[in-house]
Amino acid sequence: MKKYIPIFFLFLTGAGFSQVSVSGFIRSKTSEPLPGATIKVFNKDSVFITGASAGMEGEFSFSVQAGHTYLMRIIYLSYTDLFKTIETGSANLSLGTITLKENAQQLSEVEVKTTQTRGEQKGDTTAFNAGAFKTNPDATAEDLLKKMPGVTSDNNGVKVNGETVQKILVDGKPFFGDDPNAALKNLPADIIDKVEVFDKMSDQSQFTGFNDGDQSKTINIVTKKGKNVGQFGRIYGGYGTDERYNAGAVLNSFNAKRRASLLLLSNNINQQNFSLSDITGAMGSTGGNNRGGGQPGGGRQGGSSALMTSPQNGNTTTQSAGINYSDEWGKKISVSGSYFFNYTDNKNHSDIRRNYFTDDRLTYTQVNDDRNVNQNHRANLRLEYSIDSSNKLILTPSLSFQNNEARSSIVANNTILDNVFKGSTNTRSDIVNKGFDFSNNALYQHKFNKQGRTISLNVTTQLSERSNEGNYLSKNVYSDTLGSTLDQHFSTNGDTKKISGNLSYTEPLSKLSQLQISYMPSYTEGGSDKRTYDYDTSAMAYTDFNTPLSNKYSNVYLTQKGGLSYRYRKDKLNFSFGADGQLSTLTGNQTFPVAFQLDQSFRNILPNAMLNYKFNKTKNLRVYYRTNTNIPSISQLQNVVDISNPLQIKSGNAALKQTFENNLNVRFGGFNPQTSRNAMLFVNANYTDNYISNATYILQNDSIIQGYQARSGSQLTKPVNLDNYYSIRGFFVYGFPVSAIKSNLNFNGGVTYNHTPAILNNLLNYSNSYATNAGAFIGSNISDKLDFSLGYNGNYTIVKNTVQKKSDNNYFSHAATFKINWLFLKGFVINTDVTHTLYNGLTQNFNQEYLLWNAYLGYKFLKNKSLEAKVSVFDILNQNRSVGRNVTGSYTEDYNTVVLKRYFMFTLTYTFKNFKSGSLPPKTEDNQNGVPNGPPPGMQRPPGSGGY
Repeated sequence: MKKYIPIFFLFLTGAGFSQVSVSGFIRSKTSEPLPGATIKVFNKDSVFITGASAGMEGEFSFSVQAGHTYLMRIIYLSYTDLFKTIETGSANLSLGTITLKENAQQLSEVEVKTTQTRGEQKGDTTAFNAGAFKTNPDATAEDLLKKMPGVTSDNNGVKVNGETVQKILVDGKPFFGDDPNAALKNLPADIIDKVEVFDKMSDQSQFTGFNDGDQSKTINIVTKKGKNVGQFGRIYGGYGTDERYNAGAVLNSFNAKRRASLLLLSNNINQQNFSLSDITGAMGSTGGNNRGGGQPGGGRQGGSSALMTSPQNGNTTTQSAGINYSDEWGKKISVSGSYFFNYTDNKNHSDIRRNYFTDDRLTYTQVNDDRNVNQNHRANLRLEYSIDSSNKLILTPSLSFQNNEARSSIVANNTILDNVFKGSTNTRSDIVNKGFDFSNNALYQHKFNKQGRTISLNVTTQLSERSNEGNYLSKNVYSDTLGSTLDQHFSTNGDTKKISGNLSYTEPLSKLSQLQISYMPSYTEGGSDKRTYDYDTSAMAYTDFNTPLSNKYSNVYLTQKGGLSYRYRKDKLNFSFGADGQLSTLTGNQTFPVAFQLDQSFRNILPNAMLNYKFNKTKNLRVYYRTNTNIPSISQLQNVVDISNPLQIKSGNAALKQTFENNLNVRFGGFNPQTSRNAMLFVNANYTDNYISNATYILQNDSIIQGYQARSGSQLTKPVNLDNYYSIRGFFVYGFPVSAIKSNLNFNGGVTYNHTPAILNNLLNYSNSYATNAGAFIGSNISDKLDFSLGYNGNYTIVKNTVQKKSDNNYFSHAATFKINWLFLKGFVINTDVTHTLYNGLTQNFNQEYLLWNAYLGYKFLKNKSLEAKVSVFDILNQNRSVGRNVTGSYTEDYNTVVLKRYFMFTLTYTFKNFKSGSLPPKTEDNQNGVPNGPPPGMQRPPGSGGY
């Protein structure tokens, strides 16, 4: 690995501004201090300026500009909000003691019964009241969220109204970076006061108010007063049949500002706490499962993605540790960061069958036996420095290292016309992959004296390195030859360096409109060097350099982009539109196997538009339209032959062009706090020019491909640009409480259409995939002693082709689930969950129907029932399995993967909760920091987040 020291310094200074300090005390009518009271300060245009939190004696202070008028809002639980106008002069201002009035009144001899409010709409944010949803004492944040309207959770993550949650905040601060699972599976539900759901825009978009399209579905967990200062967590360990074990710890230490969490995990039952970046080492391999890509067709994804989203596939041993830390250093610096280590050892066996859309009905079958041992370190940091009320600096570096050892055995066959033999291979590979990634965003923000006039600069640096080294041993037989043997050693080294910037200036045109001018340059440099050596029997070593299977390639991609956008906001209406002009060049240089140079240039106009219309407090319409370009990867541009599977030869294409994508998103709906009804309609459409698809050629004769002798009966696949790729997805959810059974009922449904081009034997084929899905979920809200859920989801897919109509097919899948958790007899707990899964319409031997039933019986004892002993059984009926289908423009693929089977386990779990009395309520964050809170009545809400 080359040695790089990525260092980034950003020095910017703004004009000086005269600052004054405003201070005072917040107390009750009885002169008791109100620690933790929240102070928010707005300017005369109703835009948030700064905030503070009262200390233990009720004292507070903040700094603002001299000679201005401000509106101050003071908030404290169970007290009426107080609004106070302040005018600053040239000297510091003392407001003395400010008294708040209690808003709670005691009623004698009167009993009032009403339905607890489940949520409310706060500007663009939907906030749910956690206390309105009943969970058992040991429930996690994930268990609580699944009871809320529009929220679902499965192996693919937590979704809100069909959109995957990408970020979790705790009291407005990041928790374990961008890994929602780490937060939701380890935070206890009983410390949560509210759950806020919104679309978090990038830091720069939050500051300017212009949406750049970089937004993510985000959940902010607001902790309860009295349960946010102290220590809490759990320690557990279990051992079972077949030497199964599971152990770990979740340790948290919270106070008003400093939060620290430690996660420990060790097991061999497929429980994993990591994200995509933990397996990028494996992604760099050219061997392994050799799975094809494509659109999911109703089953779990395999290959390396199975390590991330399908933890039941195969058998995985995991050792992991994670640390999360957040704090405020003084009044100007806020910091949060996390570190993760993961070690996984995965053993997997899978069967694959692909039916190609060709006249000769080519069928490819494959049996895999794989083992992947992966080590990963990743760390991220976020540091915010509020220089003064007008200047701010945000740094967000991240770093990761991967080390992966992959061993794979592939036995595969090609047949045509119903089992006419064309070729077979038996390939073994042993590969070591290493990876390194570094990135950093540095964002400087400056607000001028004139309201709405801002300037910001965001500079992003990225550095990635990949290397792998290994051996292939392949024995191949073809229909018209005696066969061949390949015994090779290879090594590959690649790196990517990128620096990009975004300079944005906003200017108010009026009180209702604003203009943005932006400039976004970008420079990307990449290179790859692969060297392959054949085994020399005379020298008994890998010394024979194989030029056709080696490659040295580098490229540079340079863009210059500038744009103009207009934004208008009045009452219920908020819209913007604009366009960017982009000039880009792509140059490439290949040294071997054949020397050549690439020089391409592109000119693009990239329009964008956004509309947000609030019909009322509960209904909202949001429309986004964006365009963007993407360049091919180095592996796609490399003109090198990949024969890791000799039946499926792959090659790059140096003539690839950049893609041009059009994306349209429409969302309509909202949440009604009076009826607790939630409804959302979501539509997404994508159209791509120069879509990078595949051209597949079935070799009828022996052929020379870039100097390599390819045999008849194998196939060649290379990336090509094709037009007319488009997809449309519509999805809706509707949820409401059912008081008769004290439960919440959610309905969902959707349709998806994919029009995917591909080339098969020089014929252009369009694979049209029509998919419909519908489901319902009932979650109980009875008590913290009895918790149950019942769910169903069905999918039906139709695949039609324009060239080979004999390959058209339909298939159906469904999953029905039931789960119950019951605490009874002062300490006993019984839990059981059942999932019925059906796949019908797949290839013979892949149609499956099975019942996965898990259960445990436990007993809680010691003080506060802090220790639990339980006996659990996984897969009681011993039927667990994993099947599914992928659909691409060239073929349909069915797969079956070995999964974890029945085992018994005894587990001890110790839970501790040590909260300090008089704990402070969580400090609320202003919307500029990504956690929206409603402004005072009649005041406009500052920009920063999208709708729910």
